[in-house]
Amino acid sequence: MPADMATEFPSEIDALAPIRSELLGRPLEFIVAEHHRLRDLCRLLDGLVDVTDFGAATVTAVLHCIEHELPLHVIDEEEDLFPLIRRRAMPKDGVERLLGLLSREHVEDDRLARIIAHGLRTRGTAGWDEAAFRAALGSFSRRQRRHLAVENAVLIPLAELRLTARDREGLARRMAARRGVVLGPGHG
Repeated sequence: MPADMATEFPSEIDALAPIRSELLGRPLEFIVAEHHRLRDLCRLLDGLVDVTDFGAATVTAVLHCIEHELPLHVIDEEEDLFPLIRRRAMPKDGVERLLGLLSREHVEDDRLARIIAHGLRTRGTAGWDEAAFRAALGSFSRRQRRHLAVENAVLIPLAELRLTARDREGLARRMAARRGVVLGPGHG
């Protein structure tokens, strides 16, 4: 198929745009916004399953999201949010099982994301494993949707209930620093 006939997904690509840095001052809202963006990524990946020639803009957007944005999001959770929740949770919250499950899912999602990235880079070459690529697209999308549903339904409400204003401020500053953003006074 000629390059000008490659399939692009403009509305999905637009939905993968970076989240406004001002929202970092409200870190739980920022995380939820990232969850929405990851659902949009899943919709885009679902569209790629049956497409043989996807356009450069689509490839660039997906690669940026799974190689840059997703790892930052996982670090936000694993290094900052999860430890804060562990410190603040009550025994009745049962967070260890939940956080253990989410951490294991992060590892598997990373593995699938690497297969997808490799597939996008090698498509059409002798090194392209089309079956593994398409299987990873579907598996990542299904797993990610379930993962995000659990985080939005259980983890975020628990964080909203248990984290102090100071916890949120520290979380906001660490997340902002990770992205090279300096929050002004009164943010976070």
